[in-house]
Amino acid sequence: MAAPCKDGYSVFAAVETPPLTAYLKSVMSTVDEHLISELLDAARSAGADGADAGVARSEGTSVSVRLGKVESSERSEEVEAALRVFVGQRNASVSTSQLDSESIRTLAARAVAMARVAPEDPYVRLASADEIATEIPQVEIYDPDVPSVEHLTESATAAEAAALAVEGITNSDGGSASHGVTHVMIATTNGFAADYRRSSQGVSAVVIAEKDGAMERDYDYTAAVFGEDLDPPEEVGASAAARTLSRLGPRKPQTGQFPVVYHQRVAGSLVGTLAGAINGASIARGTSFLKDSMGEQVTSPGLTFIDDPLRARGMATRLFDGEGLPVSRRAMVEDGVLKSWFLDIASATKLGLTPTGQAARGMGSAPAPGSSNFYLENGDVTFDELIADIEDGLLVTEMMGSSVDMITGDYSRGAGGFWISNGKVTYPVAEATIAGNLKDMFMAIGRADDIDMRRSTASPSLRVEGMMVAGA
Repeated sequence: MAAPCKDGYSVFAAVETPPLTAYLKSVMSTVDEHLISELLDAARSAGADGADAGVARSEGTSVSVRLGKVESSERSEEVEAALRVFVGQRNASVSTSQLDSESIRTLAARAVAMARVAPEDPYVRLASADEIATEIPQVEIYDPDVPSVEHLTESATAAEAAALAVEGITNSDGGSASHGVTHVMIATTNGFAADYRRSSQGVSAVVIAEKDGAMERDYDYTAAVFGEDLDPPEEVGASAAARTLSRLGPRKPQTGQFPVVYHQRVAGSLVGTLAGAINGASIARGTSFLKDSMGEQVTSPGLTFIDDPLRARGMATRLFDGEGLPVSRRAMVEDGVLKSWFLDIASATKLGLTPTGQAARGMGSAPAPGSSNFYLENGDVTFDELIADIEDGLLVTEMMGSSVDMITGDYSRGAGGFWISNGKVTYPVAEATIAGNLKDMFMAIGRADDIDMRRSTASPSLRVEGMMVAGA
């Protein structure tokens, strides 16, 4: 039943349900096969009509240095389990990190008791036999080259040292480097069982500069699934220093209606807002400003937004969704036209649609629709070309606070960055507020060609016409 294992994942076929424990022992990793089968067997014994369970085992190492000395070196290992039980059309979800047999039996009994008094929900159910994934794709998401603590220390030290070597940098909040692995397993009482491992690592630096008694700090980082895809730590440190120095002597912005450019560093926040607006759960509740927009133009023509759960080395790649359904690359918005909602089984059923395999699952909650590697396709102009005709405008490189009404689309964020004058980035700006309505903003987007596809929510730099800008 199991195909050969490589690159950190196993491939399992969904089959007619044999005795559960025997089946799972034949396909799951030996470390957690007993745990996940015990969860499901306990649910059945407690009176559940059906159940699904997830186990996430994570481990990580991180090192932080400051002024050339190691401040902390930490190792963490965590295991968490989630159980969702069904009693008729009622269900309940629970999670735990107490994984002894007695605790699991108690947890399952509590979950079934909760389900019996929960309101009926005709939309939530287990995936049917013809819906669950029968083949798990092979995608590169696990780097077998695990860095040593010494290597992480060297990377963190190199990043900080490169930043401190830049003239004008006066102090450091430190350099850091980390590595982690997460092992995800999902199994159901109707025959689905699969798992995969995903790795990640990163390097960052935060430094301080001072001018006329006022201090500024900024940072840079690099993060990737594979270590070979990281930027060199020296580049990270030098960039952190340059960003910090560029912030010295900020002014408040002009007040008025101007073009606002989101640097690719922060542009993903706007792309993520779109993902939230087309989330099937929000659509089913009627709480999105795009709830009546399927098949309509919702962004500037030429813009295509992709959700790709199978992207090699993607930070949010998943080989199956949180309910055991197959996953696939999907254009959510194509040439500015809304083509699809993010759907799990419940939201799809409520909307009279077919599930799209986009259920995300945290161990502390039931599955819900959500994005994976979500991005706006790259543009075809450089950043300099994107801003070349802006007489006055704001380049946003930092965002803070949020007032976004997803029902009306009203949008207001605190921001910092730089003023653009006559097509050039000029002086730093702080204490700015930018505001608009998301419907109008998405219809007024231009984009550059500088996307960083290592991010789970990725976007090139974006230009939005006609936003309100004010000093805070």
